[in-house]
Amino acid sequence: MEYMSLSKELIEKIKHDLHYKNAGEIRRRPDHDVANVWRPAYVRDTEKILHSPYYNRYCDKTQVFSLYKNDDITRRSLHVQLVSRIARNIGRILGLNLDLIEAISLGHDIGHTPFGHAGEKYLNEIYHSQTGRYFCHNLHSVRVLDKIFDYNISLQTLDGILCHNGEVECEEYHPSPLGTFEDFDKKVEKCYTEKDYSATLVPATLEGCVVRICDIIAYVGKDRQDAVKAKILPDDALFDGGVLGKFNAAIINNMTVSIIENSYGKDYIKIDKNIFSDLSKGKNENYNFIYLSNAVADTNEKVIAPMFEKLYFKLLADFKNGDKSSLIFKQHIDFVNQNRRFYTSDDYAFMPPDDIVADYIASMTDDYFVDIFEHYFPKAATIKYKPYF
Repeated sequence: MEYMSLSKELIEKIKHDLHYKNAGEIRRRPDHDVANVWRPAYVRDTEKILHSPYYNRYCDKTQVFSLYKNDDITRRSLHVQLVSRIARNIGRILGLNLDLIEAISLGHDIGHTPFGHAGEKYLNEIYHSQTGRYFCHNLHSVRVLDKIFDYNISLQTLDGILCHNGEVECEEYHPSPLGTFEDFDKKVEKCYTEKDYSATLVPATLEGCVVRICDIIAYVGKDRQDAVKAKILPDDALFDGGVLGKFNAAIINNMTVSIIENSYGKDYIKIDKNIFSDLSKGKNENYNFIYLSNAVADTNEKVIAPMFEKLYFKLLADFKNGDKSSLIFKQHIDFVNQNRRFYTSDDYAFMPPDDIVADYIASMTDDYFVDIFEHYFPKAATIKYKPYF
C-alpha cells in the first residue's frame, strides 16, 4: 500500500511555523511509527488506542453501577474522555505535551474488566489462585497495548498507563526516572508477582502525573451524580465538601485551580494541603456512602462474583480441551489473531491458558459477560437488571 506524503518544502515550512520539535519518544521498534509534522509521536499513540478493537468496548463497561438500564449513568467511555479533558486543561497551562496527556488518558482503562473494580477484584482472586500472579487493570491495559496487540506504543505513554493508579492520591507527584524498556518490563513483571506493587509506582512524566490525579478528579463528583441517578443516594448534598466542594463542577474547578496554582513553573505536581485533605476525605465518603453501600456491594458479591468463577473455569476447560467450536476460540482467540496480524505472526493461542482466559474476561463488556454466562449456564440464577421504568 502506498502512503502519500507532504512535500519536503512544505514540511520544513510547517516545522518552522509551528516551532516543531522532537518529543523524544522511546519505542521498542524505533524504525516504525516515526513521527511527522501532522502525526507527531503521541498523536500516533492516541490514534492506535482509538482504533484498537477494545476501545469500542469502553461504551458498555461499568464505571461503578452494574446491571442498570439507564443511559445517563456513566460508562467507562465517558470517564476516559473526562480524564483527558480535565488533564488537557491543566496541561495546557503548565506547558505540557497535550498529545501525551490524551494518549495516556484514553488508554489508561482499556484493560479494565466488566463491572468496574468489583469485576477486577473477582478476576484477580481467581487468576491469582490459579497462577500465583496478580491481575490489576492498569497492568492489563499495558498488556492490551503492548503484548496482545503489540502496537509499538511509546514508553512514555505505557509508563503513564501503568502508573496511573487512581485509587491512591498524593499531595505531591514527583516524576520517577523513565529508564529503558528493559527497566519498564521489570516493573511490569513485579506488578504481576508482588501484591499491590503497582500502587507504589509514580509516572515518569509530568503528563502522566497530571493524568493520575485527574483520574480521581473525574470520578469523585461524577460518581456522586450517578449514585443519585441510580437512587443509591437521595441527593449529593449529604457530603461535607469543605473547601473542595461537594458537587462535581466545584470539585473539578477547585482541584484544577489548586493544581495550577501550586504547580506552575515547577518540575512536579502539587496540590494545596487543605484541598488535598478534602479530596482524601471526599474519596472516603464515596466509599462509605456509595461503593460499600448495601445496594452496590450486594449486587457485586451475591450476583457478579459467582458468575466470574463459573465462567472462568468453563472457558478454561474449553480452551484446554481444544474445542475450536467454543466461544473462547471463535470470539476471542480468532478475533485477537485477526486483529494482531498486522503487528506479529505469532499465534496468540500459544500464550498460557490462564492468561488467555483472563484476557477474554477482561475484554468483555457488561452485556456480553451476562449473555455469555446465560449461554453457558441457562439454568443459573437469572440476572436482573434495574429497569428504565
